[in-house]
Amino acid sequence: MATDYDAPRKTEDDSESIEALKERVPDKTSGAIDVEDADNPSGFELPGADLSDVELDVVVLPPQEDEFTCSNCFLVKHRSQLDHDGGSGPICVECAA
Repeated sequence: MATDYDAPRKTEDDSESIEALKERVPDKTSGAIDVEDADNPSGFELPGADLSDVELDVVVLPPQEDEFTCSNCFLVKHRSQLDHDGGSGPICVECAA
């Protein structure tokens, strides 16, 4: 038997009123504590915001012996990803493909 998926379907659940459905869903605002997002604890920053007073701690490591910087994509990669040494410098496997 073929089924018409575009035809409206009625079940006994459709007879419930909107008020009955609202009673079954818990109210999200009651008893909820506003917790800041762990990924963005300082809130939403607009582009162009003044960040002159923000101090960043970044540790920069010198190039390691088993690493190279691809002259095409400028990513630091392991020597195992070296495809060839081109005229402008080393090229990684991904850029050579």
